[in-house]
Amino acid sequence: MRTLTTTEELAEFCRRARNEAYVTIDTEFLRERTYYSKLCLIQMALPGEDDSDAVLVDVIAGDISLEPLFELFRDTGVVKVFHAARQDLEIFFVEGGVIPDPLFDTQVAAMVCGFGEQAGYETLVRKIAKTSLDKTSRFTDWSRRPLTDAQKTYALADVTHLRVIYEKLAAELQRTGRTAWVQEELGTLTDPETYIMRPEDAWKRIKTRSGAPRFLAVVRELARFREAHAQAEDMPRNRILKDDALLELASTRPKTMSDLSKSRLLLREARKGAIAEGILQAVETGVTCPPEDLPQTGKERDRGPVDQGLADLLRVLLKAKAEKEAVAQKLIATSADLDDIASGRRDLRALSGWRHEVFGRDALRLCAGEIALSSNGKSVEIVELSPA
Repeated sequence: MRTLTTTEELAEFCRRARNEAYVTIDTEFLRERTYYSKLCLIQMALPGEDDSDAVLVDVIAGDISLEPLFELFRDTGVVKVFHAARQDLEIFFVEGGVIPDPLFDTQVAAMVCGFGEQAGYETLVRKIAKTSLDKTSRFTDWSRRPLTDAQKTYALADVTHLRVIYEKLAAELQRTGRTAWVQEELGTLTDPETYIMRPEDAWKRIKTRSGAPRFLAVVRELARFREAHAQAEDMPRNRILKDDALLELASTRPKTMSDLSKSRLLLREARKGAIAEGILQAVETGVTCPPEDLPQTGKERDRGPVDQGLADLLRVLLKAKAEKEAVAQKLIATSADLDDIASGRRDLRALSGWRHEVFGRDALRLCAGEIALSSNGKSVEIVELSPA
């Protein structure tokens, strides 16, 4: 197996790749001790049936610039194939400010092709490539050098098997006319906003049981401080303040260092110094936030009362439609989406695009009383209702 350690070697491989229809790509990285992922290895493979056109790019051992790879990412004549691409794309966006175009994500394609929700790479290797993976190197430290032969073999398998998976999924999408479905789903992955982590928006990722505006204001300020500090120091969020401790502080609202010392969940490092001072300042900012600047959750702002009976019928309809079309249910609509529809909301992804054709049109007809659902013992059928 070939390992590239210089910019010239990478540039030569990327020149070859630009003459191919696609290239498969994966990465190995570490993120346990940093905010930003530490890229350790890049794997790539060109179309073929063996390892001769597959390489490892060692970004640690060699003196290498990734600009040739970024140029390949910008070449719209070559499809860049990943599996579960989000973290890989975040790394490349942070490193080079670039997102591969065009992009193909085999996990997204697999959901559209009936392989279930978030089908893992190992599952697709077994079901499509008809082989198995050696998982012994999965949790090794990819930053240590030299890499072992077992690590290299494991890493290379992440892109060599991906070739046949891509080819078969792409063919199936073409056969079923669902290629555009996958492209629609990739909109989030190819949007730069997906990878820009703004401290002022960090609170929206925290699950809270209370929607009280003042409580949320403190959560917002604590999350803002944590995110900004994590970015500045390049350290994991949870090394500063775990979510459960953040929510505890938003409830108890400490005012002094002495108050902080009473927290059950606060890490030792957060009880003193810059982190402790940042926490106290964030709490004070949230507590004194003007009423007009208090946050609200989307649920409180947009959702009215949920017709639970209608929501249950929508769940039955979704299950029937997903089974008929062989598409993962959660890819079409989430449980929250169904509750939103049953509450009267209509500005939802589940009611637009390809989802409208598969599910949304009949979901709206069900809400309007134009159809009913009937069971014949084996499946659910739609029954047209005559106008009153």
